[in-house]
Formats: sequence, C-alpha cells, structure tokens
Amino acid sequence: MQDRPDSSGSPTTLVGRDDELRVLTRHAEDARGGRVGLVMVHGPAGMGKTSLLRTFIASDACRDMTVLYGSCAETVASAGYSGVRELFGVLGLSGADARNSPLLQGFAARSLPALADRPADGDTGDVTTAYPVLHGLYWLAAQLMTERPLVLVLDDVHWCDERSLGWIDFLLRRAEDLPLLVVLAQRSEAEPVAPAVLADLAARRSPTTVALRPLGHDEVGELARQVFRGAAAPSFVARAAAVSGGNPLSLRRLLEELRAEGVAPDAHGERRAAEVGSDLLARSVEVLLDRRPPWVRDVARAIAVLGEESTELLAALAGVPAALVDEGVLVLRRAGIMATDRTDFVHDVVRAAVLDSLDPQALDDLRTSAALLLSDVGRPAEEIAGQLMLLPVLDQPWMTGVLRDAAAHAEKRGAPEAAVRCLYRVIEREPDSVDVRIRMAGALAEFNPPEAIRILQEALPLAADPRTRARVAVRYGLTCLAVQESPSGVRMLEEVLAELEAELGPEPGPADRELRTVVESVLLIVGADEKSTIRAVRDRAARLAVPPGDTPAQRQMLAMTTVLTAMGGRDAARAVNQARRALRLPSVELETWSQLTSSFALTLADEIDDAQYALERLLQYGQGNAAVWTYVLALSSRAILHHSVGAFPDALADAQTAMEIIGEERWGDSAVLPRVALATVLVDLGDPERAEDVLDGIKRGRLDRFVIEYHWYLTARARARWARGDRQGALELFLECGRSLEESAFSNPAFVPWWADAAILLASLDRPGQARELAEYGSELAARWGTPRGLGLARMAHGVAAPGKEGIDHLTASVALLADSPARALQARSEYLLGRALVHAGEQRAAREHLRIAGDLAQLCGAVALGAEARKLLVTAGGRIRNTTTSPLGMLTGMERTVADLAAKGVSNRSIAESLFVTVRTIETHLTSVYRKLGVARRTELAAVLRPRNPADREPTGPAVPAWVTQARGRS
Repeated sequence: MQDRPDSSGSPTTLVGRDDELRVLTRHAEDARGGRVGLVMVHGPAGMGKTSLLRTFIASDACRDMTVLYGSCAETVASAGYSGVRELFGVLGLSGADARNSPLLQGFAARSLPALADRPADGDTGDVTTAYPVLHGLYWLAAQLMTERPLVLVLDDVHWCDERSLGWIDFLLRRAEDLPLLVVLAQRSEAEPVAPAVLADLAARRSPTTVALRPLGHDEVGELARQVFRGAAAPSFVARAAAVSGGNPLSLRRLLEELRAEGVAPDAHGERRAAEVGSDLLARSVEVLLDRRPPWVRDVARAIAVLGEESTELLAALAGVPAALVDEGVLVLRRAGIMATDRTDFVHDVVRAAVLDSLDPQALDDLRTSAALLLSDVGRPAEEIAGQLMLLPVLDQPWMTGVLRDAAAHAEKRGAPEAAVRCLYRVIEREPDSVDVRIRMAGALAEFNPPEAIRILQEALPLAADPRTRARVAVRYGLTCLAVQESPSGVRMLEEVLAELEAELGPEPGPADRELRTVVESVLLIVGADEKSTIRAVRDRAARLAVPPGDTPAQRQMLAMTTVLTAMGGRDAARAVNQARRALRLPSVELETWSQLTSSFALTLADEIDDAQYALERLLQYGQGNAAVWTYVLALSSRAILHHSVGAFPDALADAQTAMEIIGEERWGDSAVLPRVALATVLVDLGDPERAEDVLDGIKRGRLDRFVIEYHWYLTARARARWARGDRQGALELFLECGRSLEESAFSNPAFVPWWADAAILLASLDRPGQARELAEYGSELAARWGTPRGLGLARMAHGVAAPGKEGIDHLTASVALLADSPARALQARSEYLLGRALVHAGEQRAAREHLRIAGDLAQLCGAVALGAEARKLLVTAGGRIRNTTTSPLGMLTGMERTVADLAAKGVSNRSIAESLFVTVRTIETHLTSVYRKLGVARRTELAAVLRPRNPADREPTGPAVPAWVTQARGRS
C-alpha cells in the first residue's frame, strides 16, 4: 500500500537536493532493517521541502513499503487530529463502515474518534479519555507494520495540531526496533500551531535534521539550463541567484518569467533579472491575474480560501458557473501556479499572493461566505470552524454555535487543545459565559491545569446561581488535585457547599440532592489528599449521614466516608460494611474513586478477597478503556495488597509491570505508588540497595504534604535502610512517619505500622523502655481497630520489648493471632522472633520448631532475607536445614511472570501487548526469555510449568486468595 502523491506537477527535475535525498534514503533503509527513525526537514517558504518529500516517496527508496503522506493546512490547523486524518485518509477509515475494517480490530478500533469525519456520539465524549485514542492509533500503525515497513511523511507541520504531533511522539516512544520512519517538514519562518509540542518532540526524540539551504551557483545554473534548454552565462546565473536568494520557488518563477518574455540567459538577461527584483512571485501572480478575465481571479480566490474542493462549492463561493471553475483551473494550471495533480496551488506562497490583493474586510467576508457554504452542504463543524478561526472578529451570533459544536467534536476525539481553541473564540463574543469556562477548564485540565485553575477562578464570580457555582467548584477541586493545590480546592468547595445548602433548604429534590452529594464527595476526595486538610474533612465526614449508595455520587460519598472512617482506626466491621455497599451494582459504569478507596479500606480491615475484587474490576476497566493511569494505579495498589498477605512474587510481578508501563509514559517520573510498591517488595526479597535506587527515582516535589503516598514512601525507605544495616537511620524515618501520621490524624494500626517496626528497632538498640512505650501505643490502636493482624503486631512489639518469659508469651500470642490473619509474611516474622527468643532462653527444641515454620513460611512468601536469617538461626539452635529446591519460576522478572501467565491462558501476543500497554516486540522479547529460563520450547508447554504457582484459576466474578496462602495457613 502506498499513497505517493504525483510529482508530475514539476516540469523540471529536482535540483540541488541530492544530499538531502541520500539522508532520507538512508533512514528508509534503516526502517527496512527494523530501526525506527525520525527526520525533520525545515527551510524557508519555497525552499523545496515539498518537492523533496514528493521525490523521496516516489523513489525506489520507498519501494515495498507502506507510505502514508499528508499535508497540514491552515484551515484545519485548529481541528483535533487533523494531521492524523491527513496521514491515514488514504486508508478509507473515516466512513460509517470503518469499524468493519480488518485494520481496526482489537484496540486499534479506539482510533476511530481521531479518524472519523464526525466522531460518533459514543466514541469518547470526554477529553480526559485522550489516551485510548492515542493507544488505538498506535495499534493501527502497528497493524500496518506487520505487513511492511511504514513511512509516515507529514508536510507543513507548522500547521499541525497538538494531538497529531503528540501521537507521533507516543508512537516513537513505543517504536524501538520497529520498521518505522517518520518524516516531518515545516516552514522555518512560520509560527507553529503547537510550538511547545513540536519543540518537545525534537528535543526528546533526537531527530536527524535536514536544513534546506539556498541553491548554490552550480545548482542555479543547472535549473537555468533546464528552463532555457541550454547553458546560461555565468553572470546571468550569478544575478539570478542573487535576485532569488537561491530560493527554488522564486528562482523557478524568475526563470520562467524571463523565458516567457523572450529574454535569453545572457548579459541582457542579467540586466532584466535585476530589474524584475526579488518580489517577483507575488507581483507575477498579481500581473498574471490582471491579464485574465475577472472571473479567473474570483475562481483563484475561491480556491485560495477553500483549498481542494468540489467544483460546485468553488463555483458557489466564486459566484460563477461550474463550467467556468473548470476552465479557470486550466488557465491557472497553464500559467504554472496551479498543481497538475490536484485543484490547489503549487505552493502556499502562491495562495497568499492570490489573497494579498484583497482588503482585510473583503477577505473576512469571503471566509464568512465560505463557512456558510460549508454549513449549507452539511460539512462537519470542525471544518466550518476552520474558516471562522481565521477571522479577527466573530461578528455574527451563529458563529459561536458552530465553534461550540466544533469544540464538542474535539472533545469526542479526545483533542482538548482543539476544543480550547474554539472555546476561547466563543469567550471573545460571550465574555460572561460560565458554562463555556467550565467546559474550557475540563479540557485544559488534560494538558494545562494551571490555566484551568485561572479560568475557573474567573468563572466563580460570574456564576450568580449556587448550582452553577457548585459545578465550578467541583471542577476546580478536581483540578487542584492535578496541580497539587488541594487546600485551595477545599476552601472553594467549602464556601460553595455552604451557599448551596442554604439555597436548597432541608428537603431538596432528587437532582439537587445528587448535586449536593457530588460537591460533598469531591470535597472529601480533595481534602483527603494533603495533611493540611485531612483533619477538617474527617471531622466533616463524621458529621454526615451515611448515604445508601443508590447513585454514583452516593457511592463515591460512601467510599470516601468509609476510608476516612478507616483512617481513624475505629470499628473495622462498620468500615467493611460501608465499603461493600460502595462496591455494589456492578452493572453501573465503573466509578474509579469508589473502587480504589473501598479497596483501600477493605485492605486495612484484612478483607482481602473483596479488596482484590475491587482492584480486579479497576484493572479490567483500565485494560478495556486503555485508561493507563487507572491501570497503573490499580496494579500498584494490588502489588501492595499482595505484599500485605505475603504473596511477594505476585507483588513483584504487579509492581514491575507497573514500572515497565510508566517507563513508556511522559508522566512516569512523577508516579510515586509504582516505585513505592516495587521498593517495598524488593526489601523483603533481599535487595535493599535496589529498593533505595527505585525510591531515588521519585521526582514529585514536596512529597511530605501527602497523606497516603508519603507514609508508604517513608516506611519503604526506613525498611531499606534497616536491611542495609543503618538501624539508627531507619529508626529516625519510622519516628518521622509516626509524627507525620499524627499530624494527618491517621491512626489505623494496619496502615504502615511504623510503631511495631520502631519498637523492634529500639529493642535491638537496647532501649527497651522506649520500645515498650511504642508497644503500648500500638496496642491501644490495635484494640480499637480489632483485626487479628493489628492485635498480632501489637503482641509482637510487646514481645521484643519485654524480657524473658513475658516476651515469649507475647510472641506466642502474636503467632496465634497472625496465623488467624491473611498476613503470612508477618506470621513468618513473628515465628522467627519467637524462635530467637526461645534460643536466648535456652529452649532449643521449641525454638527449632518455630524457626522451621518461619523458614517455610518465608520460602512460601518469597521473603529471601527473612528465610536466610531463620535458617541461619535454626542451625545455631541445633537444627538441620531441609533440602529445598528453587523453582525456575523464581528466575522470572515480574513482567515475564505476567506475560507467561497470559500466554499460558492462550492470549495472543498482540492482545497481551494491548492489555499491558507495551509493544508486541516487547512481549516477544519477554516470552523468549521465559522459554529460555523455564526450559520450554513453545507457549503450549507453559501451563504445566506455571501450574504450581496458580493451582486454580480464579473465577472471573471475583478473585480468591491464592491457594498456597490457604495451605500455608493450615501448615502453620
């Protein structure tokens, strides 16, 4: 498949671009060999970039490659994914039957909002879902690359929209070792539509840059020879070069004009060339049109405004019969300013020259007429808006309606920048519109949250109605989360909520009740993010009546009140009941906050099955909707959950998979939870040095403000320091965690139990008095919460702080309590501490029993460091170490385990890659490594090798605790 524009419009051969062609050819050969490349071509107008591109893609360099060519235009510059549609237009994927195309199978179907002339109502509908479109376009390109190497050539990218350029960046970040070449060409003096995105693309991708230079003396002479059918005098060549500045377009026009006048390329011609001057192109176009009948100029102007359009539409705008349009095109083509292969000018410089003779008001009137004509024939709103966006003033009421519709189309495409451009123009005519500002803020939050904040601050005083102010405040609060300014969001939400409650009275109707609940729930979400606001929102939540959970807003409220209640560490049974109610009604569209917060509360209460079920639903949602951040968040949360029950291999698999995914994302450096999850499990796997390296990769500023992530971070860092022998440093971090949690009013004993670790450290530092104080503190918390895990931890802390038999009794109770919890790794730790205490008490036989259990549990959990300590102490106590065999599964990385499990279930490489947001080549690489490590030859052999790890498949309705955990409980 090739879309090669006809280069026959040039009467002469491309001159002076051999070096540039060689660069492009070399990169095409690299693409054939599976090496991705990016070439950026730039030069002034008329320097020959389009001729270079057309010559390249028509050459043998692109033979047997899929070549897609597109050229961006000023009239569509403001439309979302306009550059993408230019590239993929030849594939015919914009019509109603596009869904049936074999190219749009699987996740590639997500690209439809970008490709369609009009995005369907159900395609996306929300600019925050831009990622699925990018993901779908990636898979469309990947599908093309399974057949042949792919060359994407996009001309005039200074008029390319942000989303198209963003997708090219998205594609290149995932295209390592793929047969892909991307060529982008731009006019160097033009101001780009998306300067930041274009500059970022160049900075990040390290492209090969081709700067088109002016033609030299020899090249000017060659072009003169072609035009005059013979050699030109050196002085004539020098003068032509000086007058044209070596610009191929200006030079060609100069030479052709001189030839048309009968001027020879000699000394006389040299003088005439000097008289013509360097502004020949614009003047020659004007002279050319002056010499033709007036209707030719009208046709030329219609083409200059509408571009390549139907004869009927051009005739309507020009005000001439259709037959005259066809005749006018022939006249302009014979004059050399109209392309031979399309109804458009040979260059945008010619287009500008055609319109230069119009006074500004006449040009505005012509564009307005063009917009009305496009509307009359039913063209998409984005196309009509392309004309309106070029007007300096929107002076007619209907214009804002078109721009609103165009913004809605952009939102459905997942192109927020395009939506914002249209809405800014609407604001010019409707400066007091709150609704427009709310829509703008929703789009801006995707790519420019600070500007969204400013727009909403402007909107609030304009909103006289409390209900409208409530809508502003909700959007403002959620945007504050993105810019990490939650206190500001809380203040606005509190003020507006008070106004709304006064307006609604004690008995509001259903719609008003739902609105009030939305505001209240968002206030709790925003306020729970930072330590400075958490106390106030917890107090508010305590005063609220618990909602039944019958509506999305009620479930969101229920989930937030649940987690805030759980933070206080009281009444675990109540928290569990509320969390389960928040998770009900699975047929209702997934509510991310409800699922995530409910899962967190259930994990604190040791209701592992239900917590994991909520995370499984989130993962399925993330995969099905290409919602990568939701997927990463759920995967990292599940890694922490797995770690909490001692399923370290599963925790490692999830954490490493999350880390591999964020490695492909531009926001990956600011993601905290995946790094904390991975570091946490690495410590228990005996690699604290790497754990600290992972934590060092966190780039989010002022992490100490946040309620959840900061304390997970402190705990992971402290445990890594401890494992590396820095007991004092670890103790200081644990104590800082305790101080910070007190500041956050977060007293649940199951969330980062710093007090238990600090007590054990203090005992090891021979400070038993302080250890007992922390044990007492933890006991009070655990008694209020009432779960076996918390109570077992408290007994463990008392056990290491108390001497002799008292300590042994506490540790014995701790083992029994933890055996009744899902926390196998904690049970192993308690067994080890009990065994150690018994060794010190001289009870070697009893010590050996507990140390063997500790070692066995540690091995089941994958707790390498603890297992080694238990076995070493067992030998000291006179025991023998049983022979153990290391499963080859232990050699797999987390991502390899994930890929192997999916492959064993018969999932195709493409489907695995789609669900994990990586490339097919990445999956193939992981599977090759899996086969080598496990000693298998094909995917059909994987199930038998992996079966020991997963003795029973989980039911799709909800996950069960892995069978090996149940076995470990019984064994203990």
